[in-house]
Amino acid sequence: MDITSSQVESIVRKILGEMGGNASASSSCAGKIPKTAKVAMLTAQKKIEVKEFPVPALTDDDILVKVEGCGVCGTDVHEWKADPFGIIPVTLGHEGTGEIIYLGKNIKSDTAGKPIKVGDKIVTSVISCGECHVCRNHPANTNLCDKQGVFGLIPHSDANPLTGWFSTHLLIRGKGATYFVVNDLDLKERMILELACVCVHALKRAQTTGLINFNSKVLIQGLGPVGLVMISVLRAAGINHIIAIDGTPKRLDMAKKLGAKTIINFKEVTTLAERVKLVKSVANGVGADFAFQCTGAPAAAKDIFEYIRRGGGLCEMGFFVNNGEYNVNPHFAMCNKEINLVGSWDYSADDYPTTMAFLRQAREMNIPIKDLITHEFPLDQLNEAMEVNVAQKGIKICYVNK
Repeated sequence: MDITSSQVESIVRKILGEMGGNASASSSCAGKIPKTAKVAMLTAQKKIEVKEFPVPALTDDDILVKVEGCGVCGTDVHEWKADPFGIIPVTLGHEGTGEIIYLGKNIKSDTAGKPIKVGDKIVTSVISCGECHVCRNHPANTNLCDKQGVFGLIPHSDANPLTGWFSTHLLIRGKGATYFVVNDLDLKERMILELACVCVHALKRAQTTGLINFNSKVLIQGLGPVGLVMISVLRAAGINHIIAIDGTPKRLDMAKKLGAKTIINFKEVTTLAERVKLVKSVANGVGADFAFQCTGAPAAAKDIFEYIRRGGGLCEMGFFVNNGEYNVNPHFAMCNKEINLVGSWDYSADDYPTTMAFLRQAREMNIPIKDLITHEFPLDQLNEAMEVNVAQKGIKICYVNK
């Protein structure tokens, strides 16, 4: 008698179920778990190759996600160009999302305590060690964990090759992983969520200065995806006068579309003195109440102090990699002006629920944040996606698993 593989699988599952089951039988599954998965692995600088690996044996503490899409972050581009983190070979992608197709029986809820099941849409956040000084004494600041990890920046391991979102499947496994169910957000919103969380965290840092309110004149320098999403977060938070500075017309146009009132093209207003004069002309004659420095360019970062009024504030959020140094005179730039300066690094898992609320608020307010996504690429074209990003041919570039 001929028996098909599907019949064999059905018989095995029935027997295991009658016996009390094992990890795979007693865990929740939906559809067929693939035997292999593909990843877009960075194998050398500026070289991403699609490779196929067996899906590891799944346990009662695992989550297997079928990837639907992932944003391309500036950090991914920096790693692709020069490997500043020294993690090649690596499967990049940390702005990802997908659908749960396997859920270990020991997992009952997401990090926020929300019930979780097969078929849920999910995103991942940071992986903290739970043992360093910050994790033990400042658990709300796990973004500062000494051994912080994130899916998409984990060096390749044959034991689990599915650790980055630039893949067909992601395997969530191990201590410290954080993840959230996001069923009410569509794919574009979910691909923007991690980036938005960076900005929500920066706003939280800025609010500690007491300078962010409905009357604030707020300046954004640098209108890449971070700067543009920062505008969206500020608009959703009720900030009505935003000044945006960049040198790319399409980014300036998008800033206006998102709600910036004043835009300044530094390629047209070529001197710092002229730009400062323009900023002061729309900011009570004295300068911005607060500024977010979103570029990774030291020369631009040096200028930011000139735009801020005495007693104003600054959030530096542009340098997620070491792009070099700049010189300022601390007497004039900081002390004499009594600048309230905060840095912003990444985000903590507890910023995610707030970020989800922001995305819902942006939808309610018709802030066109999804228009930031200008290009979508399949898995085998991620080198091209990086090139488009470097050339600034688009705004937000994404991998979509079609």
